[in-house]
Amino acid sequence: MNFFVMEIKSRIEALRKELREHNHNYYVLDAPTISDFEFDVKLKELQEMEAKHPEFYDANSPTLRVGGAITKNFETVKHETRMYSLDNSYSKEDLQDWEKRIQRNLGDVPIAFTCELKYDGASISLTYERGQLLRAVTRGDGFQGDDVTNNIKTIKSVPLQLTGDYPEKFDIRGEIILTLEGFAKMNRERLAKGEEAYMNPRNTASGSLKLQDSAEVAKRPLECLLYSIVGKDLNFSTQFDMLQKARSWGFKVPTVAKLCKNMDEVVHFVEEWDVKRHSLPYETDGVVVKVNRLRHQEELGFTSKAPRWAMAYKFKAEQVSTVLHKITYQVGRTGAITPVANLEPVLLAGTTVKRASLHNADQIAKLDIREGDTVFVEKGGEIIPKIIAVDFTKRTSDSQPTVYISLCPECNTPLERKDGEAQHFCPNDTGCPTQITGRIQHFISRKAMDIEGLGAETVELLFKEGLIANYADLYTLTKEQIMPLERMAEKSAENLVNGVAASKAIPFERVLFALGIRYVGETVAKKLAKAYKNIDALMVATQEDLVRVDEIGERIAESVVQFFSNPVNQEIIARLKSYGLSFSLSEEELQNQSDTFKGKTFVVSGVFESLGRTELKKLIEDNGGKVGSSISSKTSYLVAGDKMGPSKRTKATDLGVPIITEQDFLGML
Repeated sequence: MNFFVMEIKSRIEALRKELREHNHNYYVLDAPTISDFEFDVKLKELQEMEAKHPEFYDANSPTLRVGGAITKNFETVKHETRMYSLDNSYSKEDLQDWEKRIQRNLGDVPIAFTCELKYDGASISLTYERGQLLRAVTRGDGFQGDDVTNNIKTIKSVPLQLTGDYPEKFDIRGEIILTLEGFAKMNRERLAKGEEAYMNPRNTASGSLKLQDSAEVAKRPLECLLYSIVGKDLNFSTQFDMLQKARSWGFKVPTVAKLCKNMDEVVHFVEEWDVKRHSLPYETDGVVVKVNRLRHQEELGFTSKAPRWAMAYKFKAEQVSTVLHKITYQVGRTGAITPVANLEPVLLAGTTVKRASLHNADQIAKLDIREGDTVFVEKGGEIIPKIIAVDFTKRTSDSQPTVYISLCPECNTPLERKDGEAQHFCPNDTGCPTQITGRIQHFISRKAMDIEGLGAETVELLFKEGLIANYADLYTLTKEQIMPLERMAEKSAENLVNGVAASKAIPFERVLFALGIRYVGETVAKKLAKAYKNIDALMVATQEDLVRVDEIGERIAESVVQFFSNPVNQEIIARLKSYGLSFSLSEEELQNQSDTFKGKTFVVSGVFESLGRTELKKLIEDNGGKVGSSISSKTSYLVAGDKMGPSKRTKATDLGVPIITEQDFLGML
């Protein structure tokens, strides 16, 4: 490389470094050191130099902030570490109950908490490798999401190159949000053009991530607020230290987060921000409270849906009153009937609400809800609208009590209601059209068979045209059958057929979930797949056999037996087998599993040398054992690592529970 070329490369690198610093000062620190004009001059110089010298291309150059990349299909990417949702609390008592559960698990140790505001945006996971942004993936279903890297690169508060002592590789999670000021500015511009205004900042931020043209994303005043890091060899030991480290590496981490020594300080923080939140530049709907010490977080672990070490305190939901015009009834894929209140449209927490769930007959009777009533509506957890009360002062004299329907609104079959169950059901599971299409829609959904090119409307159309009567029929569809349908060109038909064919590679546990057995969700499907290894063994299992499986109760067992004893379901499964779907664990999965720990319960505590706690727990479950969260007389072994709390050791000793080391455990395998 000659001297002239070296000078150009040096100038390009210097400009990139300087522009990154100015970006950080302006968008993260809110402390600009040069004018917009000076910044634009330097950016233009860099753009011109990069255009003349493409050999010095850098995927994370500040010039890429302006966008321009077109993404027609967003690739689905599996999260290396699952993105969990959070359990919610709504009162001081809820938080105190949560603290008691933590103390029962950790024992009598002092517990500090980190409190962070819960920003209302679109969740994102950013992967960094060697200090550079590698990938940005939406939350999706928590297990996998969409790759939106090109769009995220246009957000100025997302660092493309880190500074400081960052780890080799890690994921950092946060929220993509729109400031209230930026949202208002966008709407003023839209209205000036005669376009319809956006409804609320959260939905607009979320929709921005899926725009095909990143140049359009770059025009939107999006920000990224970060709050959590996952990875190996992280050089911090607490949640609060994590936030400070992330800030030092260049991330925009809100400074309102506070380290609280006890629950009293947590409650004070919550009460303070319940008032102060209205002065924030962003929308926030609560406070996230986390156990501060990461070792304690690891020890507490997760439920099937949420971490045990974190709790979202939701601020009181906004309420409005409106008129309930009519009660209608929906039929779900399992036959469950849900009454729906059709309301006079009303603005609530930034969205127009027209409908609200009434849950079941008991709820209607309890609140004495009637058509024509003026009702009070709020968003449960500020997500799902619900009716919380009736304004009896506005009820008319000719008002009539609600009589719950007795026949299915779709197929006219008499409804049933089992003892102890809240909902009515339509028992016509093989003949009720809505149940049939609902089961097919569940079958193709992302967490189940994830069939690309096929959506709910297309399922309805295929059923209406007589091309499918159950989900097995999907595998007999041809391009020639699909093409004549409304809105179906050759390419669309081809994509649908290819998507159905590709789903044959979906693993057994997801196929089992896709079948739509009542009460068998993702977690239960995984448990059953591991316990029985293949569909044939599961189909002949008795109710007594099933309840012996971890976390399988009488209700689930009864439902599974009932499903597989139905001749219609037996025929459908036989057909699906013949089409090549996965109805057994793979050879690799079978090799990694055994019944070595069948009937045994392990509690894992402390820090280990050769295995991470997650790996250790997986080994227990893969070999037929159960992982317990606290020590009891039913605990078979306590696997003790370094820095284990003394209370667990004491309790294990008192109960006579054997205490084993990591090496003892590996020896048992």
